[in-house]
Amino acid sequence: MTITAESLSIAQMAEATGLSTHTLRYYEREGLMFAPVDRASSSHRRYTEADVTWVSFLTKLRSTGMPIRDVRRYVELARDGDGTMPERLALLVQHRERVLAQLEEVTASLAAIDYKITLYEGHTS
Repeated sequence: MTITAESLSIAQMAEATGLSTHTLRYYEREGLMFAPVDRASSSHRRYTEADVTWVSFLTKLRSTGMPIRDVRRYVELARDGDGTMPERLALLVQHRERVLAQLEEVTASLAAIDYKITLYEGHTS
């Protein structure tokens, strides 16, 4: 989906981010949006390209297992400005270490599965 200078409805935002409208409302309710979401005169949510970029990054954090409390902390730090970069960096580095450990565990599990597949293929040929 191409984003124009016009704002997006919640349905368009859902399409652009791959999230449900329910999840978008949850992110807003939990204070995870960088800035308050604009509202049209009809009171419908209107999202910007910056919102799409922000939510896409939050989605990466969540899909790699970052707990909501840590996402919330990251959001608070980001809102506080450039002075919090060292704290944000530390939070992301810690999360990266956890993701790498999970990746190693999954890779080892995959190797075990591949080994069994090779054994079974040798017996069924």
